[in-house]
Amino acid sequence: MKQPKLHSLVESFANIAVGFVVSLLGQLFIFPAVGIQANLTQNLGVAVLFTILSAARHYTLRRIFTRHRAREIR
Repeated sequence: MKQPKLHSLVESFANIAVGFVVSLLGQLFIFPAVGIQANLTQNLGVAVLFTILSAARHYTLRRIFTRHRAREIR
């Protein structure tokens, strides 16, 4: 069964939303531990940029694997 593209996109963003929160919380603890000084606004900016990259990566990989699986079924 082929997954619709919209479903892939929604799943990706749900996954990325959870990752965003984990990333932001991690940055708040990890950055100071490694000597990176960043305020909350800067942490949010970094988290947003990485979230955009992560969403694009996840969606692309999902589409590739879905396409590959559809070819195997034929």
